[in-house]
Amino acid sequence: MKILLNNASLFESLRPFNDLGFVPTMGGIHKGHLSLINKSNKLCKKTIVSIFVNPKQFNNKKDLKSYPRNIKKDLKILKKSKKVDFVYLPKFKDIYKDKKKSKITLQKKDKILCAKFRKGHFEGVLDVMNKLTKIVKPKKIFMGEKDFQQLYLVKKELEKKYKTKVIPCKTIRDRNNVSLSSRNVLLNKSNLIIVAKIYETLVDIKKNIKNKKNIQSFLNFKKKELKNNYKIKIDYLELRNNNNLKISSTNKNSRLFIAYYLNNVRLIDNI
Repeated sequence: MKILLNNASLFESLRPFNDLGFVPTMGGIHKGHLSLINKSNKLCKKTIVSIFVNPKQFNNKKDLKSYPRNIKKDLKILKKSKKVDFVYLPKFKDIYKDKKKSKITLQKKDKILCAKFRKGHFEGVLDVMNKLTKIVKPKKIFMGEKDFQQLYLVKKELEKKYKTKVIPCKTIRDRNNVSLSSRNVLLNKSNLIIVAKIYETLVDIKKNIKNKKNIQSFLNFKKKELKNNYKIKIDYLELRNNNNLKISSTNKNSRLFIAYYLNNVRLIDNI
């Protein structure tokens, strides 16, 4: 596993390879990331993982400050996996050497779910993914379905610009069905029990939604119930189409999306 600390080292090391699998991360490496790496290993000759906490995608300074960082631990996990060929650890100037202001703007129809509640977040995500793709030049990029809206927007943005494919990978959950996230380290045991119960409720909602004439009314009722039962603040609870993220009136080809705050930590999930 070769560690690349700057762009010069990256360009020199990656020059011989044209079948690169790329796993972009912000660190806090967990089994979800390792599943992306495994998929890359199966489909590509070489795998590169980046670790870069991108300040431009945080709409909240406190959130940026509290975001978990442990580079030594991350590198230890990646090395132990024996499935990573390169780790790219860029500095801010490596990514944003071009000081031109980003021209990325979301279409009105995409200002939904997290884009509605985290102003500027996805503009920052799409900007950094454009820059990383230009630098790394991967054949395939591997991203998890846990942040489904991110996956949807990045795929739409990058595949029309570059000769790269964005490969969706299933959400990885622990034995209590809690979706793995770098932010989970900010939660205590009782918090994680609540997260598991919220997931169970989501499964129940999804199962029963097909019998409801007015889905929106049913979701509004369930949203209030979740708030009262678990003392959480909910940004959204919505059923949307898998292909275009439009509000859905049927369970078929749809996902149930939620974003909520627990112990001041913002969590997302979809099923």
